[in-house]
This record gives sequence, structure tokens and C-alpha cells, in this order.
Amino acid sequence: MEESAEHVVFKAERMVQLPYSMDERRRAVVLSALRERCLERGWLLLAGHVRTNHVHTIVEVAEEEPERVMTDLKGFASRRLNGCGIDGTGRKRWARHGSTRRLWTKEDVLAAIGYVVNGKGEAMAVYEAER
Repeated sequence: MEESAEHVVFKAERMVQLPYSMDERRRAVVLSALRERCLERGWLLLAGHVRTNHVHTIVEVAEEEPERVMTDLKGFASRRLNGCGIDGTGRKRWARHGSTRRLWTKEDVLAAIGYVVNGKGEAMAVYEAER
């Protein structure tokens, strides 16, 4: 579903900073942070793809809600970027929310991994767990 022109203008007027774009170094920091955080939390990162302006992840988690996982990963990645001194600490990087959904079947998980790893155009910072 595409956004209306009015909605795009509305969102642009509310922005207080230019859109965030991740170069190769930033993408590498974010991917490393995703892997580290999942390991710390006991979550299994099945796949991740850090693009110039967004991130896709497939995470196997036993008890956490998907929104909680997403918020945790975004915060941890931001702290890693801040720690590298790449951007100022006040830099906004992520949308307030994001898209989350549960994958209930093995087929759904495999399809999602394929999409994240191979279906997003040119590979940038990509991770796929060994199966």
C-alpha cells in the first residue's frame, strides 16, 4: 500500500533531521551489534541484512515479543554507532516503530530468510546463520 502524497509531505515536515543513511562502515557496525546483542540475549539471529536506510532481521526468540526484540536491537545498534564516534549521540536513525511479524512454520522462516538474504537487491552487510 503506497502512502498518499499528503502523508509523505506530513512526515517530511515533522522530520527534525535529514534521513539517516548508512555507509559501509555504519552497516558493518550495525550488523556486528545485531549479532552481539542476539548472542548476549540468547536469541538466535537466523539472518540479517543492513541496507543503506533500513535493516531486516530474522530472530528466533523463545519468550520475547517481536516489538521488544526490535526495540532492543535498534537501541543496541545505536549505542554501538555512538561508541564508534561515527555520528553525534543525538542522531536519530530509526523510525519510531517498524514492521514485525511472527513466523509460525519452518517454511515461513525459510522463505523469510531467503527474502532477507537474497531478495533485497545488491548484498550489503548480510549475515545468515549456518543450518
